Amino acid sequence: MKWIRCFLCVLCILVGCSKVFAAIPSTDAFFYSIHGWNLTHPVREYERFAPGQYVQIADNLIAYQNDDGGWPKNIDWLANVQPGDVVKSIYFKKLRSTVDNWNTYTQIEYLAQVYVLTARSCYKDAALRGLQYLLNTQDSHGAWWGSDFQGPTLNDNATTGVLRLFLKIVQGDENFNWLSQEWQEKIALSLTRGIDFLLKSQIVQSGVKTAWAQQYTMDDLQPAKGRKYELPAISVWESCNVLELLMEIHEPSPQVINAVGSAILWLKSVQINGLRLEQVKLKEKVGTEYPYDLVIINDDSARPIWARYYELVDNTPFMCTKQGKKVYSLSELDYDRRVGYTWYGYWPEKIFEKYDGWSMQYMTTNINYNK
Repeated sequence: MKWIRCFLCVLCILVGCSKVFAAIPSTDAFFYSIHGWNLTHPVREYERFAPGQYVQIADNLIAYQNDDGGWPKNIDWLANVQPGDVVKSIYFKKLRSTVDNWNTYTQIEYLAQVYVLTARSCYKDAALRGLQYLLNTQDSHGAWWGSDFQGPTLNDNATTGVLRLFLKIVQGDENFNWLSQEWQEKIALSLTRGIDFLLKSQIVQSGVKTAWAQQYTMDDLQPAKGRKYELPAISVWESCNVLELLMEIHEPSPQVINAVGSAILWLKSVQINGLRLEQVKLKEKVGTEYPYDLVIINDDSARPIWARYYELVDNTPFMCTKQGKKVYSLSELDYDRRVGYTWYGYWPEKIFEKYDGWSMQYMTTNINYNK
């Protein structure tokens, strides 16, 4: 019997450890901000916190939080360096709070998880300040702006990232159970306004709903130009972020169901067959972040691929040089623009997979996009 008791004790310890390990907050959502830091800091001779050092990482986040409650973008949040030294090295405009590049809402969620693990009020207070920043910066359409464009923005998950956090909270995420009823109600109202924006901003061609743009004009919600190489277009990556969000809504409205079904049909109609995107290793190392070039290869056996941009009128895929010239092949772009921006991708694949189960539950008529 003694060995049985010992075995049970060891088992309990292992189970307890696995629960702690499983509870370690993920740093995956910080990828794009860290990537932005790496692009401008090719030499990074400093130590970094391991993902399991979540207290130190959370302390880092608090140290970088701005007075308005938000966070700047393009910083290595896991860097084991003095935040004050980092701040001094960055142009002050780059330190402004933003939701661009997966920021602010990701820090809030991380801090909330660490608060649940540690019960230290400093993490809760920082998360609340961040939530207030998000509520304060939602525009009159129900959207949020990025740092590169003054208007409703879906680019780089700006609006959709915030709304996914709010949806988690409203639908009972255990990491936010400590929020008061007043906070829950404010966030629920903000979420409703944000979903209304997504429904209003879905692009219509000849009376048929398609998908979404990267950014919109503030006055009439028309697709707008962002940076020089971000021209008005229907944008697949951003549209997939919208669809992923909408399909996470419990008991979606008929308007949401219709928006999803229409966008799925459009995505299927613009898929590109017979082309494959391939990385080609460079003979000489150009940069630490992109040690390759990209080429498009004709391949009848290739799985469908999508361009990021499609013309608003006729759905022709296109790209753009850094100077703002519209082009129609990857080879027409300079190397930096060819590899430094995501022009093609397979984003709809996971959306189609998710739609399979979602449509069976919510669509009265199942849309077969595989025909």
